[in-house]
Amino acid sequence: MKIFLDTNIFLDVLFNRDAVLESAKILNSCHQQLFDGHVADITLLNIDYIASKQAKSIKEFLQLINQTFKVLGADNAIFESALQIDNGDIEDSVQYVCADMAGCSLIVSNDLKFYRGDIEVLQSVEFVKKYL
Repeated sequence: MKIFLDTNIFLDVLFNRDAVLESAKILNSCHQQLFDGHVADITLLNIDYIASKQAKSIKEFLQLINQTFKVLGADNAIFESALQIDNGDIEDSVQYVCADMAGCSLIVSNDLKFYRGDIEVLQSVEFVKKYL
């Protein structure tokens, strides 16, 4: 199954946040190729930016993401589609359109306000209960 992971799933693991165990299980399941994991290119950039603010060196973590997940890039068409979505968070809209264009059947996000369209969105705890 093709799944798309929102940036916050990686940040949960990196910063040992509340959903760290479930998020780590999801990353591991993609690493083991149980799922076909996808991320947006902005995810890697956002992780690097946020980690650099906390003086963390995460090059190895980014390399692991790059090797494990298919990185989806946003182009003019994707941004145009994202701008058509009635949602106040353009980043979420871009990620949603990337997931849709890649044919992902599910998005994993711990952002309670993540855009809900035709693709099912589950929090990491829900995903682990349902699929792992």
